[in-house]
Amino acid sequence: MEKWNQSSSDFILLGLFPQNQTGLLLLLLIMCIFSVALLGNSTMIHLIRVDPRLHTPMYFLLSQLSLMDLMDVSATVPKMAFNFLSGQKNISFLGCGVQSFFFLTMAGSEGLLLASMAYDRFVAICHPLHYPIRMSKMMCLKMIIGSWILGSINSLAHTVYALHIPYCRSRSINHFFCDVPAMLPLACMDTWVYEYMVFVSTSIFLLLPFLGITASYGRILFAVFYMHSKEGKKKAFTTCSTHLTVVTFYYAPFVYTYLRPRSFRSPSEDKTLAVFYTILTPMLNPIIYSLRNKDVLGAMTRVFGTFYSTKH
Repeated sequence: MEKWNQSSSDFILLGLFPQNQTGLLLLLLIMCIFSVALLGNSTMIHLIRVDPRLHTPMYFLLSQLSLMDLMDVSATVPKMAFNFLSGQKNISFLGCGVQSFFFLTMAGSEGLLLASMAYDRFVAICHPLHYPIRMSKMMCLKMIIGSWILGSINSLAHTVYALHIPYCRSRSINHFFCDVPAMLPLACMDTWVYEYMVFVSTSIFLLLPFLGITASYGRILFAVFYMHSKEGKKKAFTTCSTHLTVVTFYYAPFVYTYLRPRSFRSPSEDKTLAVFYTILTPMLNPIIYSLRNKDVLGAMTRVFGTFYSTKH
């Protein structure tokens, strides 16, 4: 059996763009999106932390979504940019495991968190009198901690399995980060057990929460239809459509990628879809929530208006 030295234990990330001027322009675009994602999610976390009017379960959950998006985009884009600009495409065996762990943790945790956010809106609109009890601070905390812990456990199982697979073929991963399914073709063993594991965990962390979200919003739309207040209807539709937009951007490419058999997948298509849930969604989430939410816009005016007035 081959002894792994430093060169053989490194993986090679083939990346997203070709090493030419077109690739450089596309990378600059990705870096702009990355900067907007960092700024937007950091701003959202700061607003929710400092503005007392946003100290509600809905916004505490939203702050965790921003934190997950922040960590998600930070786990993939900097390494991709460094490899492109330096001309080096390698990533260490341990580095690959760490990147994979953080990406999978954010992916699983965010799926569960979005389901918690749907439940929060369901209780707020369909059972408003029970809201303080059903969505107490303790319940909100349990949802947040549960999402992080379950996401981490799932991620650890996938990462440990991936790091124990014997790799005796090419070390070139046809992706821009260490996505475990993209590593499977490099294995010199039958990986059907792991592929079944991917199907099961995708169903638990993505498909079941998505079905729960769909059921919640079906019930919400039914309740909104019978509302007498036009203002109440408008507010409910705005809140729900915002959340559904975020959910669609997140779940659609994820489910399409991970629930398809390997024979139906292509590396170039997987990389393109991965751009949506690793780079575009973290940028879009804070924009969608801030532009379509009067509470967040009001908080921005209060917090940054106060900051501006103190400076002058």
